[in-house]
Amino acid sequence: MSAGTGDRGELFVDGTGGGRTDGATAGRTRRAAAGVGRAPAGGGAAVMFSDGVPSPSHSPAAASGAPAESTGVPAEGTRSAALPRARTGPPRRGSRREKKSWPKIAQRIVPDDLQPEVLRLELTELGDAFRAYQRRPEPDLAVLAELHDRKARAFALWADVTDDASLREEADRAAAAARTTREMDANRRGVPVDGEGPVVERLLTRGQGVHARTVLEHVRVGSPLPGAEARLAVLMLTLRAARAGTGNVTGQDLGGWLQGDAERVLQELVDVGWLLLPEDVTADDALTSRPEEPAQVTVPSLLATAPRPFFFGKVTRARLSGWAQKVVGDRKLRKKKAGAATRLLAVYTAAHSRPGGCLGGGGEDAGLALDEVAQFCGLRPEEVAEHAGLLTAAGWLEEEADTTAGRLRGRLAERVLPLSGLL
Repeated sequence: MSAGTGDRGELFVDGTGGGRTDGATAGRTRRAAAGVGRAPAGGGAAVMFSDGVPSPSHSPAAASGAPAESTGVPAEGTRSAALPRARTGPPRRGSRREKKSWPKIAQRIVPDDLQPEVLRLELTELGDAFRAYQRRPEPDLAVLAELHDRKARAFALWADVTDDASLREEADRAAAAARTTREMDANRRGVPVDGEGPVVERLLTRGQGVHARTVLEHVRVGSPLPGAEARLAVLMLTLRAARAGTGNVTGQDLGGWLQGDAERVLQELVDVGWLLLPEDVTADDALTSRPEEPAQVTVPSLLATAPRPFFFGKVTRARLSGWAQKVVGDRKLRKKKAGAATRLLAVYTAAHSRPGGCLGGGGEDAGLALDEVAQFCGLRPEEVAEHAGLLTAAGWLEEEADTTAGRLRGRLAERVLPLSGLL
């Protein structure tokens, strides 16, 4: 048996059985209490953190590959090796689930206790109505004006109830918006705002009138042939093919526009290359085509591959084509056997008239430039007066037109006002 001191000064005595003295045992006990010990041969000693929780990666269970606390009961004298779970608590106040949906209008909350009850309901419904209007695929100025009127009345009552000056200002703004919106709608449709004068249902809106004049100007300067019959055919076929460069026509269409000159004019437009017919279709075939099997015509200058002279949708194209057809096919003009030049003059005067029927602008620019009118109609300037007289006889113009000083002045008859281009 031998005696000596250990690593840290503990007294030990080796005995025959390999045991240690009580001093060595006591030193080991002190080190265990301090959380320090020697690693066993298997490397399974647990490393203790400052809070006494062993590291999972150094626990005996981790070393052996078995799950910690497989029995569900922690070892005696130690804390569980599992990491603490994240603490859960009640949801935060004002979360999305608990948030109350308050009725709003014009970024203002409508109080639940607002009295009278009918006012609160009106404000709530108005807010929903404005939001629904904003989702409409197309605007309706008449509907919007009515919403502004309701808002003006509701906010005025709200201001009276709460004595809030800002609400009264909002009511005044809504009333002004209603007036402006109604004026815009009236101007767009050509209807008098103040109720004075006849209420006329216009075939074209103001914007469509602008498009109509664009087409007429295109024909005036770009017709491939100078004659009135060719210009009339170019106008009507341009309106048919305005969007895609192709369109359908029937023999009845061509005969109504050009009467006895239809085949000749159609062939001339094909010969100069302005118009294309299908390979197996002749001008005579086009004149015999029926509505169930119309002839397809192509205007190369209007194809998508060429620069586009017009920019409007299919609804506007159809409306413009229908408008021109109504003018050219006017019953009284047909009764007077008006020729192509006279009907072109009817189209031009209708497109360039104000809502009241006066031709051209006002002031010094009253009337229309006589040379431009003559060029569009395939006439000489001095011939315009004769055809204007024919329009007066057919009840198209209200009185004899004035062609002095290089201007055409006159007024559309009341029956023609629905066809006005709304200058």
